[in-house]
Amino acid sequence: SQATGARLLASRQMLVTAESCTGGWIAKAVTDVAGSSAWFDCGMAVYSYEAKQAMLGVNPHTLEMHGAVSRETVVEMVSGALVHSGATIAVAVTGIAGPGGGTEDKPVGTVWVAWKRRGGYPRAEVFHFEGDRDAVRRQTVAAALRGRRTPAELLGGLLDEFAPRHRGGVDRHFVGAVIQERADVVHGADAAADGERHEA
Repeated sequence: SQATGARLLASRQMLVTAESCTGGWIAKAVTDVAGSSAWFDCGMAVYSYEAKQAMLGVNPHTLEMHGAVSRETVVEMVSGALVHSGATIAVAVTGIAGPGGGTEDKPVGTVWVAWKRRGGYPRAEVFHFEGDRDAVRRQTVAAALRGRRTPAELLGGLLDEFAPRHRGGVDRHFVGAVIQERADVVHGADAAADGERHEA
């Protein structure tokens, strides 16, 4: 809605997404909301090692030592997304959606998600989702938009009920309603976060 867009614009927050296993699905979810151009900067779908290096500045040594699906890589992805965009908040995801590609250490359904606010510290979390490729990707979108529930994150709580209520896809009216409800906390949250130090 116009009111939601005005609040997000007033807080001067812009979102960028860096996606591997979801291939742009997070960007689609947020741009399903009318007026999102006021708070969504851009999305990067980076599947290959080369794309992660060229578009996000991920260190080749990081990929070689830890692999694409790792805490180290997703932290560099989310930091690189902010460096290579005009956004102020970033979310990045990398994982194994299946059906192939899994290993004993990193089975299918392993997904790393990271969030970062410009000027802050990245936060990363690993998930182990169940289901087929589509189910893993859907759960990844929900986790990425839900955020870590820290006050510094604009996305905290954005899709709190997404997984159980919207298994068939992202409902733009539902998303818009949740954004409307959550947006009024952004002003105070951003100020409160400035003095915090977050562990990656």
